[in-house]
Amino acid sequence: MNHFRKNILLVLTVVLLLSVMAFSALGQDNWKIGIMTNTVTQNEEEYRAAQNVLAKYGPEHVIHMTFPDKFMDEQETSIANLVSMASDPDMKVIIVCQAVPGTAPGIDAIKEIRDDLLFIIGQPQEDPPVISARGDLVMQMDEMGMGVAIPTQAKKLGAEVLVHYSFPRHMSYPLLSARRELMKETCAELGIEFVDATAPDPTGDAGITGAQQFILEDVPKLVGKYGEDTCFFSTNCSHQIPLISAVVEAGALYAQPCCPSPYHGFPSALGIEVPEEKMGDIEWIIEEITAVLAEKGMTGRLSTWPVPVAMMFIEAGAEYAKDWIDGKFTEKVNIPLLKEKFFAYSGVDAELAILEEGGVTYDNYYGILIDHITF
Repeated sequence: MNHFRKNILLVLTVVLLLSVMAFSALGQDNWKIGIMTNTVTQNEEEYRAAQNVLAKYGPEHVIHMTFPDKFMDEQETSIANLVSMASDPDMKVIIVCQAVPGTAPGIDAIKEIRDDLLFIIGQPQEDPPVISARGDLVMQMDEMGMGVAIPTQAKKLGAEVLVHYSFPRHMSYPLLSARRELMKETCAELGIEFVDATAPDPTGDAGITGAQQFILEDVPKLVGKYGEDTCFFSTNCSHQIPLISAVVEAGALYAQPCCPSPYHGFPSALGIEVPEEKMGDIEWIIEEITAVLAEKGMTGRLSTWPVPVAMMFIEAGAEYAKDWIDGKFTEKVNIPLLKEKFFAYSGVDAELAILEEGGVTYDNYYGILIDHITF
């Protein structure tokens, strides 16, 4: 009888241990990451990045929601969407990129109901003191850092001249104006002639069409004047497609778009159609761009960042978030680990600089630069 009881106790103990183990495993598996992006209409890259994370971990672990297209007029909808994600008790981390206006009050509303979430913010459009006080980790492209990085990359491509296209409206922005001055100083240090060129503002009377036509006509004139080892840069997104087209046609140099990414300007300028199944496939688009430029005899003369930084913030940010959820680190800001995630995603090193603005340092707000790839 005692032997029988011992066997029963042993069986019950094993069952209990297995139950505890199963419960623990179940508990560890009850996690979710929320990702808030713009729609495909506003920014397809960010939307596709979130969809990549969703495809990897599944809808049981990832919730992807979008801001309304008219987010400036519909901030209440943005706030409601953020709060709805946070209301899920399994939600552990919320990633917002681009963090459009409405993000800060959305986080405020969430913190009224819970304060245990990790907030990762990418490309914020709200002021640093506002968003840094609410996000745990805030990231954006280092626009000022590009004032050194762009001329440096131009020099690597063999540039003897750097043409900087802009217009009065953009140069009225302190950040863009200061970056231009830094580019000019860096060019002088590198022995590159800096040419300050004015192009039409796409929001002006000529419109986008007129501004683009100017670029198409002006680039060959400047190449005729300064030579093929002239690198071109513009501060405006609408200029990028004609600028890349004209640079390739003239055999000149191009260090990067204003928003460095393989997707920004290159596919349209080079006549590359991206099929639905290749949307968000960075390796594929880089291979296509490289092949087209090789056919045109332009290998080694154009470059950009190897990944769209917003996509990196979302996809590498999700891997960072997963490690935090799994308890691999407890602090909310772990820069060495974040740099590891960025490298794993992009294949190149990233430089992170703490934001300082108006004499104030924001310890959780970082400007990002990543190395270029040359096609």
